[in-house]
Amino acid sequence: MALGQPRRSGLSDQVIAQLRNQITSGEWPVGTRIPTEPELVEQLGVARNTVREAVRALAHNGLLDIRQGSGTYVVATSELAGVMNRRFADSDPLHVAELRATLESSAARLAAERRTDRDLVQLDTLLRRREAAWEARDAEEFVTADTAFHHAVVVASHNDVLIEIYADLGHVLRTWLREDLGGTLRPENHMEHGRLVEAIRAGDGELAATEAAGYPFMCLRGPKAAESLPEA
Repeated sequence: MALGQPRRSGLSDQVIAQLRNQITSGEWPVGTRIPTEPELVEQLGVARNTVREAVRALAHNGLLDIRQGSGTYVVATSELAGVMNRRFADSDPLHVAELRATLESSAARLAAERRTDRDLVQLDTLLRRREAAWEARDAEEFVTADTAFHHAVVVASHNDVLIEIYADLGHVLRTWLREDLGGTLRPENHMEHGRLVEAIRAGDGELAATEAAGYPFMCLRGPKAAESLPEA
């Protein structure tokens, strides 16, 4: 989506709204670097100070992360997601796992009841993508594929409130999984996900919920999570 030149009234607010729309619409996905300040000045036709003020406002709200010497990156798609990212980024991994288990098992149970043929196609596609990333030993792609798969399970629940809450937590979950892997795929990271898809396909809500609830706790085997676990 091309950025248009804003009107002169309420200029800063308009620039903030345009940049926010680039984020919420998916034009600038989470993890991507936004255009540089000079590029935004040229695209928007406004002063450098106006662009800088807008970027700082969105960074303050948690949507952008200004990294000196690297650029400015999208870290959340809504103010609520930004707040959650700041609030829970350093939380106890066990507590994150408990939250994931609660949300994802409920979503999987509903998905088994409500999934459409389109949902099943999406789950199959993302499961293959996840397996391909594993075979290629590509840790970053595996994180992306795994989080996309779990998000698709939640989407298949067709519960709009649950979907929104899970989406707002998405960056926290991606960060947690990425740090847990530590850039290296280990055998315990794989975790068979085909049984979950088949349970959803068969309409078996109990099995789907049980499968989905177990994955977050299996992730606690990783090095990051182990630091927070009590000694045996």
